[in-house]
Amino acid sequence: MMKKSLIILVLVASQFMVAQNSPKEMAATFFVNYQNEGASIAIDKLYSSNKWMEQATVAITNLKNKLEGLNENYVGQYYGYELIGEKKLAESYVLLSYLVKFDRQPIRYTFQFYKPDQTWILYSFKFDSDIDKEIEEAAKLMYLD
Repeated sequence: MMKKSLIILVLVASQFMVAQNSPKEMAATFFVNYQNEGASIAIDKLYSSNKWMEQATVAITNLKNKLEGLNENYVGQYYGYELIGEKKLAESYVLLSYLVKFDRQPIRYTFQFYKPDQTWILYSFKFDSDIDKEIEEAAKLMYLD
């Protein structure tokens, strides 16, 4: 009886710990899955935190196809990621922007997380290659100071 209670306690505690993942932990898990299992599986696992995304299967499929296109033939080898910035709109809404490093060029991955109650969910994920334009604009603004 004691053994059964301990197993139940461990299962409940592990569910609580998984549900309490922070946005940065969720993004880090995405990158581990991305490197080890590929873009499609990483996207599926990332969006699994948000039950409402089941209604957006076409958009998610398109996103997976585009992200799968960032393969070694197109952008070269994947070397990892670095946090560019974090912006909190409130305690329950966070945007994380990452520089993802490939041979050919950097790509920005942007995650938006929302915490409607007790657990964080992925609200939005996108990627783009406009980092060079952004840094050029930032440099122009520096000259105005």
